Amino acid sequence: MYLKSIELSGFKSFGKKTALVFTSPIASIVGPNGSGKSNVAEAFRFVLGEQSMKSMRSKKGEDLIWGGSPALSRANRAGVKVTFDNSTRLLDMDFSEVTIERSVYRDGLNEYLLNGTQVRLKDVIRLLAGANIGGSGYQIISQGEADRILNASPRERREMLEDALGLKLYQHKKIESERKLEETALNLEKTASLRREIAPHLRFLRSQVEKIERAREQREDLAARLNEYLAREHAWITQEDARISDDEHAHERVLQTCLDAIADARKAGDPDAYNVSDLERSVSEFTVRVADARRERERLARELGRAEGALEANHVTVEAIVAVPHVRGFFRDIEIALADIERATDVNLIRSGVSQLRSSIRSFVDGLENGAPVTNAEARQQVANIQTLLQKAQETEMILSESSEMARQKIARIREQRLAAERDIVQLEANARDAQSKRDAARVARAAIVDLKRRFEDEVREGIALVGAAIHSWERSEIPYGALSEDRSMQEKRRRDIERLKIKIEESGIGNGDAVIKEFKQTKERDEFLEHEIIDLEKSAVSLRGIITDLEKTIDARFHEGLIKINESLALFFHQLFGGGHAMLELERPNTRAHEEDDDNDSYDDADDAVSRESNVDLSVGLSISVALPRKKVRGLEALSGGERALTSIALIFSMSRVNPPPFLILDETDAALDEANSRRYADMIRELGKHSQLIVITHNRATMAAAGELYGITMGQDGVSRLLSVKLEDAQKVAK
Repeated sequence: MYLKSIELSGFKSFGKKTALVFTSPIASIVGPNGSGKSNVAEAFRFVLGEQSMKSMRSKKGEDLIWGGSPALSRANRAGVKVTFDNSTRLLDMDFSEVTIERSVYRDGLNEYLLNGTQVRLKDVIRLLAGANIGGSGYQIISQGEADRILNASPRERREMLEDALGLKLYQHKKIESERKLEETALNLEKTASLRREIAPHLRFLRSQVEKIERAREQREDLAARLNEYLAREHAWITQEDARISDDEHAHERVLQTCLDAIADARKAGDPDAYNVSDLERSVSEFTVRVADARRERERLARELGRAEGALEANHVTVEAIVAVPHVRGFFRDIEIALADIERATDVNLIRSGVSQLRSSIRSFVDGLENGAPVTNAEARQQVANIQTLLQKAQETEMILSESSEMARQKIARIREQRLAAERDIVQLEANARDAQSKRDAARVARAAIVDLKRRFEDEVREGIALVGAAIHSWERSEIPYGALSEDRSMQEKRRRDIERLKIKIEESGIGNGDAVIKEFKQTKERDEFLEHEIIDLEKSAVSLRGIITDLEKTIDARFHEGLIKINESLALFFHQLFGGGHAMLELERPNTRAHEEDDDNDSYDDADDAVSRESNVDLSVGLSISVALPRKKVRGLEALSGGERALTSIALIFSMSRVNPPPFLILDETDAALDEANSRRYADMIRELGKHSQLIVITHNRATMAAAGELYGITMGQDGVSRLLSVKLEDAQKVAK
């Protein structure tokens, strides 16, 4: 036993939950017309994945849900649950019991549960196909579809035969492989299209990367050149800055020394300038006084001559003329005046004293002349006095001449010193100007060094922008050989070469290029990935074509083997039902196939045709039925009566079931058109099939009912709800006895 039970809840006329439990190989469902018997067969179709609403006598999913009645409100969902005995692992699941449930809601949503777990329809179909179970096909014959296999097109007839032979799983695998092949072809085209799309961009990025690589090589060259250049430039600038700074400080010291010497010389010359003017005034005064003293000396010399001459001629004594006291008093006054003159050092005082002395003498003499004649003693005294005066006048003249000469000599010395000082100042000023010129030149050179430092810093910053942090390696490198002694033209040549290299790098317009390289790597990786994808897809396509070819060969081989066996069984069943004659399924000729195919069943595309051509297997060739009735010259299906068509269909269905017995077979009033004799034959055939497959037969025929092990009665009350009554015939027979 494979089919254990089926439970209907809200499905069509089964408004209430109803369960049919199958415990006999053959179960019969009976009941009056319109009670809902056929809804049970449709419930099997529904739960096993049937998608055609027409096969379930509906237009949309909502029609499958209990619509309600005055006694029972409508349901929101319809559900059917079927339970299989999987102790023999008929279904590929590690469970001893497998439950499949399908629900449909009024919004059209379908839900599939496998042992309580929600799954996809594809999972259900694949699971059932592995056990030769399907929601459509020959194993569920609905009411009025007994001769469906006869009315089907050759192509549909072949599909039914393949389903009966258990080739559905291979067909699903073939369809799945074909779908995968189509998807692979689409993915291959999309992948190739994507690769074609990125190819120009990849070429562009590759050219950019090549430029970047060249630019990087140039940067590396620039980095090496810059490191050497900057190391040399920094060493030379440092040396020159130190040298020029030392020179500037040395020239500054020399200049300051010269300025200090000039200041000292000028400061020393100012007092001399003041003394010279005084000395010049003194010389002028000495000259006047010397002239006065000379005139006074000459006058005294003349007076002395006259006095000496008068002395020689004079014999008068003083005592006779002048009183002695008066003379003595005058003499004392003269001595005092002369003493004052001798003590005086100032020329003006000397001159004033001499003038007063002259006035006193003149007054005394005038008094004597007016009073008495000069005596001999007076004349001698006068001569002596004049001699004294003359001697003093000579001494004064000599002193004044010497003082004048000394002043003149001092003036000459001062002038010589001034000339020497002026010559020294001129030389110092020349030295100062030279030192200042050299200092200014050093400052100009230092300003040039500052400009070079600024340019050096700019070159470092520009180098960092072009080369990066690697530019700082010059700071750690040793001073290159010859950096401090070579001609500057060599360094300028290096700088020009570096500038040309910078221009080349800047003209490349690439920058550091990291983003471009990253994008190139990503694009290249994507292209390589797409290339591998294309290779993998091509391999997958080849593999799928091989799988499809193998599947078609397997299907074709098993189909032909099964066809032979089915024809053998068909001959036996046909002979049993008709008492003679024969029937046979035959492959159509390829050239007669095209006009019999239905337009709505064209599910084979160019890929399928290509595979078929490659394998020389044509799976689209349909099946025709040839029939020969006993005692009648009937060769075609069109000439058969309704009963004959029913018997032929039953013979064909039973022959297919015998060759590859399905787990269960559902027959909905397939014996409706049979007479009593054929009904008995039909019942015998049911018993024979029940040995290999579980049968659920919906019938009104007593002979068929008698062949069943249990009966399920379906009735419908006034509320329109189908109800279930079950009877086991074995128990009924015991009760009857």
